[in-house]
Amino acid sequence: EKESLFSTTLFKGVLGETSSSMVRLAIVQHASERKLVAQILHDNSPSSSSYHYCDLSSIAKDTITFLTLPPDDMTQVEEIISSCIDATHPAYISPEECQVLSPLEPSSVGKLICIGMNYVDHCTEQNFPIPKEPIIFNKFPSSIAGPGDPIPKDVTTEKLDFEVELGVVIGKTVPRFTEQGEDTMDYVGGYTVIHDVSARDWQLEKNGNQWLLGKTVDSYAPMGPYLVTPSSLPDPHNLPIRCRVSGETLQNSNTNQLIFRVDYLISYLSQFVTLQPGDVIATGTPPGVGCFRSPQRWLVPGDVVEC
Repeated sequence: EKESLFSTTLFKGVLGETSSSMVRLAIVQHASERKLVAQILHDNSPSSSSYHYCDLSSIAKDTITFLTLPPDDMTQVEEIISSCIDATHPAYISPEECQVLSPLEPSSVGKLICIGMNYVDHCTEQNFPIPKEPIIFNKFPSSIAGPGDPIPKDVTTEKLDFEVELGVVIGKTVPRFTEQGEDTMDYVGGYTVIHDVSARDWQLEKNGNQWLLGKTVDSYAPMGPYLVTPSSLPDPHNLPIRCRVSGETLQNSNTNQLIFRVDYLISYLSQFVTLQPGDVIATGTPPGVGCFRSPQRWLVPGDVVEC
């Protein structure tokens, strides 16, 4: 049962503040079809509000297919993007003509794995000891929503919280017991932004303190709007990461505060499971979440969350 649709997550380019040469992939709803597109900036600025999309659905139907394309197809992708410069090109899509969806369809995500207490400054704000090994939990793929989608406030919770996270999308199969090394990052297919919406009462006060139910409610993982390719973002460990709620910046940190880096997490998780293309690792949240503020700050109807 749902009380009201109260909050949307708008992703303001956490991954877009580092390089103007990034390749940003998105899934849009256009002309009654879901299409894979690349964002084309008009003034070469990563924070530009002037852009259009280039339709890549003739090459790949979704982001996971794109991540596994052979080199010959990637050459064709580059040719389409380089020529899609104005509305006369058949692949040109105006942002006003489409709706941006999650860059990953829930059905394409086998595992949505989350890392708890993975920022030094997040541990410090709670006087929580720095973990010696990753704290692992998960969300079900059915919790994935698009950027800008309303987040339903379920009557089961009174303590709904916000968490901005860097999401890592696996691009090729990671075998069991993969050792951490120079090539571990080659398994990464791309990066995105995740809002780990959390019902703190169900996470911390009920259900035997098991985190799952407080984390995996439908629409509790807004994602996107873009998936950024690793070649465009060679260092994911030095990115500004912030969250605003109704215009107020409440989380503001940097991924250089990560305790367990992406390559370590991939190797660590492979001890237990085979990671497949489309699997997602939400790498943890920085300080400033609502439950550890004084006074506490819960999401309320009408709030807009910007990650």
